[in-house]
Amino acid sequence: MGFRIKVTTMNQNPLASLKIFPLSKHQTSSFATYTIQNPHANLNREAIPTNVSPRSPQKTHLVPSNNMTQEIKTSHFSKQSTPFAQPDLSHVIYSNKVITNYIRAGDFDSALKVFENMTVRTTVTWNSILAGYSKKPGKMKEACELFDRIPEPDTVSYNIVLACYLQNTDLDTARVFFDKMPVKDTASWNTMISGFAQNGKMGEARKLFLAMPKKNSVSWSAVISGYVECGDLDSAVELFEVAPEKSVVAWTAMITGYMKFGKIGLAEKMFQEMPVKNLVTWNAMVAGYVENDCSEDGLKLFRKMVGVGIRPNPSSLSSALLGCSNLSALHLGKQIHQLVLKSPLYRDTTAGTSLISMYCKCGGLEDGMRLFHEIPKKDVVTWNAMISGYAQHGAGERALHLFNKMRDEGMKPDWITFVAVLLACNHAGLVDLGLQYFDSMVRDYGVEAKPDHYTCMVDLLGRAGRLVQAVDLIKKMTFKPHAAIFGTLLGACRIHKNLELAEYAAKSLLDIDSASAAAYVQLANVYAAKSRWDHVARIRRLMKENNVVKMPGYSWIEVKNVVHEFRSGDRVHPELAFIHEKLKELEKKMKLAGYVPDLEFALHDVGEEQKEQLLLWHSEKLAIAFGLIKVPLGNPIRVFKNLRVCGDCHRAIKYISAIERREIIVRDTTRFHHFKGGVCTCGDYW
Repeated sequence: MGFRIKVTTMNQNPLASLKIFPLSKHQTSSFATYTIQNPHANLNREAIPTNVSPRSPQKTHLVPSNNMTQEIKTSHFSKQSTPFAQPDLSHVIYSNKVITNYIRAGDFDSALKVFENMTVRTTVTWNSILAGYSKKPGKMKEACELFDRIPEPDTVSYNIVLACYLQNTDLDTARVFFDKMPVKDTASWNTMISGFAQNGKMGEARKLFLAMPKKNSVSWSAVISGYVECGDLDSAVELFEVAPEKSVVAWTAMITGYMKFGKIGLAEKMFQEMPVKNLVTWNAMVAGYVENDCSEDGLKLFRKMVGVGIRPNPSSLSSALLGCSNLSALHLGKQIHQLVLKSPLYRDTTAGTSLISMYCKCGGLEDGMRLFHEIPKKDVVTWNAMISGYAQHGAGERALHLFNKMRDEGMKPDWITFVAVLLACNHAGLVDLGLQYFDSMVRDYGVEAKPDHYTCMVDLLGRAGRLVQAVDLIKKMTFKPHAAIFGTLLGACRIHKNLELAEYAAKSLLDIDSASAAAYVQLANVYAAKSRWDHVARIRRLMKENNVVKMPGYSWIEVKNVVHEFRSGDRVHPELAFIHEKLKELEKKMKLAGYVPDLEFALHDVGEEQKEQLLLWHSEKLAIAFGLIKVPLGNPIRVFKNLRVCGDCHRAIKYISAIERREIIVRDTTRFHHFKGGVCTCGDYW
């Protein structure tokens, strides 16, 4: 009969111990199978732990002499045995490395071909292929079949299968498999705890953690991270404080948790106290700042991170670019783009998509479009970013053309794609086409309608004056309407001065959010448009009684890397005198050209002259005047506003663009307006 040779390496000598075993029932080939194990290395180092599965067959020992060389000769074996070819151990190790490299590169088919052509396989070989199956979703059956074929599975083999069950979210089977494992090492327990924690089963994870015979830093980190992920910050803090070993993972998890709950000060304190920081730690802080509306702090930390020599990854860049988008810091965004071009990330899809989004949100639509065409491999997020960019800039037809191209190239749209498509229809006033897309979304693409889709549709119908149809759509929703839907309806009621539906929308909004400033302000604006000043005063009293504070309107512009912010009636900017002088000059020229101030947007019960003064000092006009003074001729003036641009400002900016012969780009809360030659790209529909 045949034999299997098992070589267990000790110290530096790969042939310090040689054992011969009968072939298992799985070996039907006429070739010998050599199983080489190294107790001092892990799977990634071409080695296997010393634990031997109870399924191992009875072994017959043949101990070589100490001066045995790398060359193994058939004379060492019984004459009755089948002659063996000389095993080339270096070839086996090399093949194992090739398999591992293929799997790391995501080329599992090539790894499998190398495996199938090997006549000599180690347990490392089997485990490498098993790990490859575990990384491919839906390959649980194949992984189990391969596991059953392993001549002598070890603890690593069992751990890989356990991880495979957990990755396929088969928690119950994973627990049964774990309980039946012949030997459990620390990695086995950690794998199980992490699996439960990552799937939100913190009760089970904690029970296993408490039952674990010997915990290490990975065990503590897994449970702490799990509590943070599921939003139980108190339990995470409790465990972190008593953990005997606090790894960088645990520290970073706590920073993420504090940022998630808006406790920026505690996150900063922890970041400063950490003994060791890694890239993930820095990313957690930068992302936390940006998510908590502290983009300026996030970008400062990003600059510091790069300054100390830490190379950013796609996650770092995504957060930094989102910060640039929030601040409309186009110049800094371009600097980050240069950083990407000088790094291996220049072909990374995630990094490229973040850059597209940044350019579109900072007013550089054409730059975003060029970059989109340069990205070699686009995913659905990349397509969504560009379609959304076109939609935000009012280029509805270009957005819909790109959507059709996306489908033609075989990319399946998701729910975010349809938000962008409906937004494109909305901003272009394509009401009937938007209704068609909304209906086909579920019917033809299997995409379930979400609140964001309904908000787009209510806005689409509302702006077109089809307010009753918008209300009917809200009533037909399969889930309870959220605040944004009634806020959108209320905004449409203000545009069309429909007082009855405005009162309905405001009441519905306040029922959901009693502290909503938008409900009070928009309703007051509708009353003001109808000159119902007594009702305006009543609304303002209610706001004061309920401690509701209106978000102040402000605009900003970036000039020479400095962001200048203006509020309506601003009195603090150091160059305010020059700005007022420029505005008075513009006002005279605009009136000569036919501009008449729209006093409806001066929402105060004062005289006409005062109303004109209030309108002239709106924040977007102040920012544009400053831009006209400071931005060189030939460069567009880019202004950003935290509220929707008012009707009078929109009309005035059209006149200014023609008088000054300048391109003016204004981004408000809903879209971009490109003013040039007295015309706006929105077609006065926003």
